[in-house]
Amino acid sequence: MDAPRDTLYDRHWVQARFARAPAKEAHLDAEPDQQDLTAAAVLVPLVERRRGIQVILTRRAAHLREHAGQISFPGGRIERTDASTAAAALREAEEEIRLPPKSVALTGELPRYRTGTGFMVYPVVGFAEPSAELVPDPAEVAEIFEVPLAFVLDPNNYQPLELISRGRRIAYWAIPYQAYYIWGATAAILRNLCHLLDMQCDSMRAPV
Repeated sequence: MDAPRDTLYDRHWVQARFARAPAKEAHLDAEPDQQDLTAAAVLVPLVERRRGIQVILTRRAAHLREHAGQISFPGGRIERTDASTAAAALREAEEEIRLPPKSVALTGELPRYRTGTGFMVYPVVGFAEPSAELVPDPAEVAEIFEVPLAFVLDPNNYQPLELISRGRRIAYWAIPYQAYYIWGATAAILRNLCHLLDMQCDSMRAPV
């Protein structure tokens, strides 16, 4: 099942991985009390291009009060009107980057991710139609860009780092890509995708 690193991963290989590989628990930023967690969902959009499968990411608007300018997946809080985590992720993707839900073929879900800011994030993976015209909502998104899946699946691109916040040491992953600095929850979710799709990611030293 493992695909050589110099090949272009295709959609069938990804779908087979999701069908066969067990999901793994996410690295935790912190351990907030369960009752204080806010449920959120993100869409991890993949798209097939001639140059190979790409992962669609966004850069958050600079004027936002939280996580301004950071790299993220389209997503947000799960509302009571959302029928499922997938429905919430698709709704948020349509709101933030105008990706119609009907243009997404859901593939599966990654392990939920608990952040140090009190969110339990449910990542939903799906393939977007290559013809979908994505437009950032300026109220939330400054930019939409793509990262090759092959880059995400290369363990050499992950950096274990740490920071001090409110007197606590927090370990996290970073994935620098071109002019983009992918870190925190987004990098951890990508690492979980790497875990599920390519077992060589198991060799990465986890932040401690």
